[in-house]
Amino acid sequence: MEPQVSESSIQRLVENLPPSRAQQEAAKTAHGVVAIRQKAGINATLAATSGSLVRRQTPRLTKPDWHAPWKLMRVISGHLGWVRSIAVEPGNKWFVTGAGDRTIKIWDLASGTLRLTLTGHISTVRGLAVSPRHPYLFSCGEDKMVKCWDLEQNKVIRHYHGHLSGVYSLSLHPTLDILATAGRDATARVWDMRTKQCIHVLSGHNTTVADVKCQEADPQVLTGSMDSTIRLWDLAAGKTLSTLTHHKKSVRALTLHPTEFTFASGSADNIKQWKCPEGTFMQNFEGHRAIINALTVNADNVLFSGADNGSMAFWDWKSGYKFQSMETTVQPGSLESEAGIFACTFDRTGLRLITCEADKTIKIWKEDPNATPETHPIDWKPSLIRTRF
Repeated sequence: MEPQVSESSIQRLVENLPPSRAQQEAAKTAHGVVAIRQKAGINATLAATSGSLVRRQTPRLTKPDWHAPWKLMRVISGHLGWVRSIAVEPGNKWFVTGAGDRTIKIWDLASGTLRLTLTGHISTVRGLAVSPRHPYLFSCGEDKMVKCWDLEQNKVIRHYHGHLSGVYSLSLHPTLDILATAGRDATARVWDMRTKQCIHVLSGHNTTVADVKCQEADPQVLTGSMDSTIRLWDLAAGKTLSTLTHHKKSVRALTLHPTEFTFASGSADNIKQWKCPEGTFMQNFEGHRAIINALTVNADNVLFSGADNGSMAFWDWKSGYKFQSMETTVQPGSLESEAGIFACTFDRTGLRLITCEADKTIKIWKEDPNATPETHPIDWKPSLIRTRF
C-alpha cells in the first residue's frame, strides 16, 4: 500500500525549492522600483501596492482666511456718461476717472468732492494712469488718442500717435519711463514716455486687446484679449514669451497682486489665477457667472470682481473662496440696464474700493468695521472633487 502524501508536506516541499529564474528577475525588478521610489521620496509601500504608474495627487484644500464683508460708503455723481476708467494717485489724496462724456475728472478721495475737470478727448476715455515719478497723468480713449497731461499746468503736453483704432487700456512701467497701451487694433504698443517714440508694437493677438499691465520683473508686459488668450511679453525683444490659452471666452480684465509675483485674469467663464514668470496656472475662482469687466486685488489678499450686469464678488486670493457676493446699488433715476461695473481699483492702502459704473456714478466701498469671525463666519465646505482647468 502506497504511503499517503499530505497537502501540507507538498506545500513545504514547494517552499523549499530554489526560486526559478523568472521569479528571481521579478524580485529584482520589484526591489529596484521600491528603491527608486524611496529615493524619490514617495511612500514605497503605497507605491508598491498601488497599481497606478503615477501617484494620484490629493486635492489641495486651503482653508480660506477670514475677511470682513464690504459695504457701500459713498456714491459720487458728476459724470454724464458711463464711467469707464480710474486711477488713484501715489499719495492717496485724490483719484481720477474717465467717462463716456469725454471728460476726465479729478476727485478728492477723503471727501468725494470734484477738484478738476480735464477736457480734450473727443470720445470715451477708456484708460488712465498717474505717474509715481512725474507730475503727469496719462489717458487713452476710443478716439485713438493717448495723451500725457501735465498736472502742474493742467494741459496736454504730449500725444502718442500710432494706434489704428480705439485705445482701451494703458499701464505705466513701475521703474522705467515707459508706457504700454492696448486697443481694438489687436496690438499693444510700448512707448518712450519722453520722446513719444513707439519702441515696440506687440502683435500676436487676433482681435481687440482689452487690458495691458506692466510690472518690474519679467514678464514686464502682460495682455488680455478678446481672442480669449493672455500673452506674456519680453519687453526688451518685443516678442511673446508665452501664450496662455486656458480661457474659453474673451479676457477683459487682468490684475497684478501688489506684493506677490502672481496675477489674475477675468473672463465670462471664470477667473483664473497665475504665477509669474512662466504664467503657471494656479487655480480657478469659480462662481461669478457673468461677463467680468473689472478685477483688482489688495495686499490683504482680497480679490474683487465686477461684472457687466452689476454683480460683484469678493474672494480670498489664497484659497479661491468667494466670501461675499452682491449686486451693486443702482442709483434712483437710472434704467434697469444701467447696472454694470466697468472699472475698479483699491486705493493705495487697500482699505477702500472704488468702482466705476454704468449708472454714471463712482462708488466707494469699505469693510464693515463691526464684523467679526463670529458675526460673519466662513461658510467653507471643502470639496474633494479634483478641479480641472
